[in-house]
Amino acid sequence: MLAALGAATSDDLATLLDDADAVALVTALRGASDAEIDALTADAERERALVEGVLRRVGDLAVPGQLARTHGRVRWELPSGAAHTVDLHPGTPGGTPDVVVQGSARQLLRLVAGQLDVAVAYLGDQIRFHGASDLALALAALFAVDGAAPVTGTPVDVRDIDPVDVSRVLTDVSVDHLRSVLASDFRPVVLDEIFARMPSYVNGRKAAGVQVTVGFLLTGRPDGEVDRYVLRLRDGQATVLAGEAAGAVRPEDCQATVTCEAADFLRLVTGHLSAVSGLLRGQLRVSGDKLAALRVNSAFDVPKAVAG
Repeated sequence: MLAALGAATSDDLATLLDDADAVALVTALRGASDAEIDALTADAERERALVEGVLRRVGDLAVPGQLARTHGRVRWELPSGAAHTVDLHPGTPGGTPDVVVQGSARQLLRLVAGQLDVAVAYLGDQIRFHGASDLALALAALFAVDGAAPVTGTPVDVRDIDPVDVSRVLTDVSVDHLRSVLASDFRPVVLDEIFARMPSYVNGRKAAGVQVTVGFLLTGRPDGEVDRYVLRLRDGQATVLAGEAAGAVRPEDCQATVTCEAADFLRLVTGHLSAVSGLLRGQLRVSGDKLAALRVNSAFDVPKAVAG
């Protein structure tokens, strides 16, 4: 399949993609290296034909149950400026796109193959969304995850993000970009997953004997509200409360409460902002026992990208 696509002219690509068996196409993309994927788009015409052809087949490549729940118009814009718009349910009235995706042809192919971590790519400013971010989330979850049966298997879970991957992509990302991501519908995806994974990063030796409860108030929501979380550390074990459960914890039951922008919290827990410098610069505001907040921070092994 991949060899046939690679040997086809730009004019023939459209026919090949229209006629290709959906399962065979996804399987071929999953097994292809990045270099092989890039070779398919050796020139602008081939890139345009490939993107248009794949987007035409979205209805065949998506997990049926996911597609049935997803409505809207998506416009995919390539770095070259070429673009193609697809109605996720053909026959819907035309008009302006509900969401515009600025991404590469490789990212589109990895997306339909269930191999693109959309949340991480978005955080890392490697792909951009403009418009309905809820549709962007739904688009990311349309396809079967790599390792599951192509087309009919388990859909991608957008929330399954790795903090180490997040740490890696945040190295050169501006705070303004993080703020924009965390003002979108991706905000709960990122924050809930980061907090959910925090207990697995407790250093038992550093946390031994520590008995402390710290609240977190994360700002930067478009509605002006804050997201509430509570972290309890007891003898090397951590538990996390979120949302209403966190809100039910009385302030006096927390030794400290940390208030900060969600973007700064994300930088803190991925090693791109130190707690001490955050406090000194006013990026982290602590009410209550500052030392308790620092003890909690030091009890975790911050996930960091592997060098090289």
